[in-house]
Amino acid sequence: MSFLLEIKEGLLIAWDAIRANKLRSALTTLGIIIGIVTVTSMATAIDALNKAVHDSLSIIGADALFVSKFNWEIHSEEEWIRENKRPDITLEQARRVEKQMLLAQAAAPRVDAQRSVWYKNRRANGVSIIGTTDQFLNTSGFSMAAGRFISPSESEGGRPVCVIGNDVATNLFQKESPLGKKIKVGEHQLAVVGVLEKRGSFLGMESFDNEVIMPVPQFVFSYWRHPSFAIMIKVRDVDKLEDAKEELRGLMRTARHVKPEDPDDFFIGQQEQILKTLDRITGTIAAVGLVITGMSLFVGGIGIMNIMFVSVAERTREIGVRKAIGAKRRTILLQFLIEAASICLIGGLAGLGITYTLTLLVSGVFPYFPIKMSLPVMALAILTSILTGITSGFLPAWRAARMNPVDALRNE
Repeated sequence: MSFLLEIKEGLLIAWDAIRANKLRSALTTLGIIIGIVTVTSMATAIDALNKAVHDSLSIIGADALFVSKFNWEIHSEEEWIRENKRPDITLEQARRVEKQMLLAQAAAPRVDAQRSVWYKNRRANGVSIIGTTDQFLNTSGFSMAAGRFISPSESEGGRPVCVIGNDVATNLFQKESPLGKKIKVGEHQLAVVGVLEKRGSFLGMESFDNEVIMPVPQFVFSYWRHPSFAIMIKVRDVDKLEDAKEELRGLMRTARHVKPEDPDDFFIGQQEQILKTLDRITGTIAAVGLVITGMSLFVGGIGIMNIMFVSVAERTREIGVRKAIGAKRRTILLQFLIEAASICLIGGLAGLGITYTLTLLVSGVFPYFPIKMSLPVMALAILTSILTGITSGFLPAWRAARMNPVDALRNE
């Protein structure tokens, strides 16, 4: 008998055995189902998280640097208290970087607050109010949907003008054009000169469209007299990003009068830090998921092994008859391995179905989170199921294959 015929015969016998013991087979697959749901959910969530972060960061670009008072990677309260004592980054320091940095295409200060915004009887709450300069459009990678951005003269003079995000325009003006209209931000009125293109949100938590951008002098006069600024820098050449970072560090140390022996009292960030943090998060999720998956598959594998031992014991005479009429050890071994792998494959497919349903529910509730089960994840789940079945069914199959036909035929 050829190997392919043995596989075909093994499949037929395996499916007959599974159909004959439907309830037992279904209960046996529970551990496999839990394991597959865990591994596929974990892999799908990590893929979605990576895609969401990369999509959000792609708006700004890989050639951007950010200067702030606080380190993005603070891990303890002590670190936060220590860094909170640092001197604030001033507007003068930001302007010095803008004027003196040779490897920068553009540089812009940025300071944020939150206010309610009014137009007539309509109100938008929790709007991010940003004070910056005319260079912000170049450093942020944003684009205009209507109107224009803040001009250099408006930026320097602190004119009462603003550019609004897409969400603010939609919520306040609905079908009316916002250009030329005046909105009330806190206690002050600003004329709308432009509307930004819709950009979405960062992981569905921080919207890039719910904001009002105004000149720095207007922000400082009206909302926050002595803020600590952040500085956004767009590098001329992404290949010289590290050189630009070192140039920026030197300018900031000089502007802030940091002594040569003292550490930096500021932080320079880039996409790499965010991606490293993401890698740590996804690594932790993967490790926890791997432990849970391993335990579930181990329990499921033990269940498969026990059931296969019972199956071998119940079909001892059948094994004896098959061996008596010429069946090889390989044929018997293959028959029970296929049966064990088939039971696990059914569990794996059931687990895939559950995970796929969950992804549809999550994507329906959270449309901003791009969760979708990929083909590699499906292939991994199916492969894991089959390997679990082969591994857990090997000992019972080996026992059946080495059974003495005479002893097997005497079995009652």
